[in-house]
Amino acid sequence: MTLYSFLQHLHSGFRYIVVVLVIVAALLALLGLTGKKPYIDGNRKLNLFAMISVHTQLLIGIVLYFVSPLVQFSKDTMKNPATRYFTVEHWVMMVIAIVLITIGHSKSKKAATPEEKHKAIFVFYILGLIIISSGILLIPRG
Repeated sequence: MTLYSFLQHLHSGFRYIVVVLVIVAALLALLGLTGKKPYIDGNRKLNLFAMISVHTQLLIGIVLYFVSPLVQFSKDTMKNPATRYFTVEHWVMMVIAIVLITIGHSKSKKAATPEEKHKAIFVFYILGLIIISSGILLIPRG
């Protein structure tokens, strides 16, 4: 098994952990917004683990970016959908999603009321999840 193959499998498999953590955090925040759940230490920890998981995925992705044969810098990169996606589009979308999730976590920590904490997590984690999902679903097939 090559380093590229190992990292590709790790990055691909770890995405399920990331997506599940972000979905669960967002759903619990939604329940908190409806007044059915208070903001407890478990929420804070789950939100933190979700944020840590996206940052870990970013670190794996950065290393993968530099060893991937799909990432190419040539005059034809933008003409080929697969190389354009892996060289430019995927990482840009994921960095935006990670920034949104990080902002949501930070706003949640600074919020004064449980409702504000839940709202920050819900809004920013859902936005991040939408971008992550788009980035995964837009992988060129072919």
